[in-house]
Amino acid sequence: MAENSNSPGLAWLYFSLLTVFSWGVYGVILHKGRSLMPDVSPPGPEVANAGLKAFLFVGVAYFVVAVLGPIVVLMQRGTNWSLTGNGVTWSFIAGVAGALGAFTLVLALGAAAAIYKAAAPAAVMPIVFAGAPIVNTITALLLHPPKNGFKSLPWQFLLGCALAACGAFLVAKFAPTNVGAPPKHAATTTPAK
Repeated sequence: MAENSNSPGLAWLYFSLLTVFSWGVYGVILHKGRSLMPDVSPPGPEVANAGLKAFLFVGVAYFVVAVLGPIVVLMQRGTNWSLTGNGVTWSFIAGVAGALGAFTLVLALGAAAAIYKAAAPAAVMPIVFAGAPIVNTITALLLHPPKNGFKSLPWQFLLGCALAACGAFLVAKFAPTNVGAPPKHAATTTPAK
């Protein structure tokens, strides 16, 4: 549903929540795809390549969603297809940053799987999702500094950044390593007669 650009509406919130959901399940689903590639369980000669094989299909999905999707919507909206060099350049840089992040996420999940097994996303994703907003905030502040300088930032804002970093550290540090392991049953005893 396209939103009228003159009306604020709630479309931004719906799309934001859909992004939260999509990115929230991304790491877990990607790790699942990686774990189902050949030679992962039991480990074989191709185990180190499993994440890259999974990422290859993430790239196919990116093409379908990120290339064909906008083309269809732009055609429906009757765009004039005009572009600017700076807009294309900065958009390409953003794409490289996003794709590089997805690529290094695959490598992080693969490396963490050796330690955390099926819980690798529980260790990696909190660092990614708590760290990325902090980097985003710093980048936004550098590109668009506050009108009254950095000293004008509310302490609550700075505390929120610090808490996000602490939360990511704690979740990653204490991520469970036995996720997906068979349950340990208590020894059964035969009642005395």
